[in-house]
Amino acid sequence: MAKTITDNQLIGEIGEAAVRTRFLSIGFQFDQRSRLETGIDGIAEVMHEGEPTARMIAVQIKSTRGQKYTSENDSGFTYLVRSADIDYWRPSNLPVILVLYRDDDQSFFWKEIKLGAGEASRKLHFKKSEDRLDKDAVDRLAQLTVPKQGLGYYVPPLRGGEKALVNMLPVGLPQEMYVASTPYGQRRAVAELYKETDYPRFDWVIKDGTLWSFHDPRNEMTAAIVDEDQVDAIDTRQLAFHDDLDEQNNFAFLLKSVLRHQTATDLAWDKERRLLYFQAIEEGASRPFAYFATHKNAETMVVNAIRQKKDPHDLSYVRHHAFIPRFERMMDEWFLMVSPTYHFTTNGFQRHSYPHALLSGKKRLDNNASLRGQVIMWHRYLSDGFKVETDLFNDAVATADKYLQFAPPPEIELPTTVPEDAWVKPKAPQDAETDEEDAFPQPAFELQ
Repeated sequence: MAKTITDNQLIGEIGEAAVRTRFLSIGFQFDQRSRLETGIDGIAEVMHEGEPTARMIAVQIKSTRGQKYTSENDSGFTYLVRSADIDYWRPSNLPVILVLYRDDDQSFFWKEIKLGAGEASRKLHFKKSEDRLDKDAVDRLAQLTVPKQGLGYYVPPLRGGEKALVNMLPVGLPQEMYVASTPYGQRRAVAELYKETDYPRFDWVIKDGTLWSFHDPRNEMTAAIVDEDQVDAIDTRQLAFHDDLDEQNNFAFLLKSVLRHQTATDLAWDKERRLLYFQAIEEGASRPFAYFATHKNAETMVVNAIRQKKDPHDLSYVRHHAFIPRFERMMDEWFLMVSPTYHFTTNGFQRHSYPHALLSGKKRLDNNASLRGQVIMWHRYLSDGFKVETDLFNDAVATADKYLQFAPPPEIELPTTVPEDAWVKPKAPQDAETDEEDAFPQPAFELQ
């Protein structure tokens, strides 16, 4: 009996050749695999201005003559992936995409196969307006090769540059500070201050029998823990830019203590996660913060009470804007590194027992503009001064001494634009909705 080539084999060959040509036309390299392949038809390599980048994507191709896809209409369709293919792709050390080719209308659609823990799904939802394999897909394809672990990596996209906002605030220091001898260590000094008052101040540091502070300890409650006749005012630069690494670390600890002190009216400190977060004013209530964003005033909910959709009276949890502070010395200047994040409570005051899933879900919704807005918001808060408020017991809270000043975060000009999708994990369909009252203003945030 004569050998025959089936139509499935033929359309498979046609599809692989067509997809290879399509990848080449949008600027990628594409290498087909041998006849022994069982689930990966080729490897696409990201190119930047004609130069290979060694960033690879595994490609599986499914071809058809002209059949409609499942539930296909003008906007999209679904496609069911075989379980065996999912199992084969799961251990891959490359991102995997599925490319669908239809010969009748010469259409090419693609979708990433999510292979992380708990992510793999057999049913893929394609949107015809977004998932076509053409030049508009270049940056989205490139971002698939961004390492999922680590910081600061991105794949250069194939379009023009942009301004990037660096999440570091230059710190202005007082010209002088105080050093004083003390008979106490750090812990004993804390105990002594609590004997003096229920609201001691901790914007000081003790090392080797010497207290450092920006305030004169003789005129404050800290007089109880120093030898008042052994207090000297010195040039801050003597300690701020000391060559000894231990002295630099000690000064960084002092800066963090001062920051916590001068933000104590509004921010609370979470010791476990080492972050500062906006405090709630009332149980189960949201709290707005108004500031000048660009050319107009903006407002965001820095404490957001999230309620059940079925019953708006039922409180689900409370989300607080927060940041992880870190002080770093670079050459002859100190910077505050601002890493925006969130803190979660059950009612505004009680720490949530399982915050990690909530944090992961919120982070998936944060994009470039949102993160940029948060850095600007934190700068506005830290630089605009602090107000006198009352606490929950209506006791007066003293205005904080504002020893640290914060300049705007610097901007740098990138030669290329970072793909928006590369900043965050792509949203799952159920994450499409955001809290409007918690969102940051979306116009371009240009510092004035």
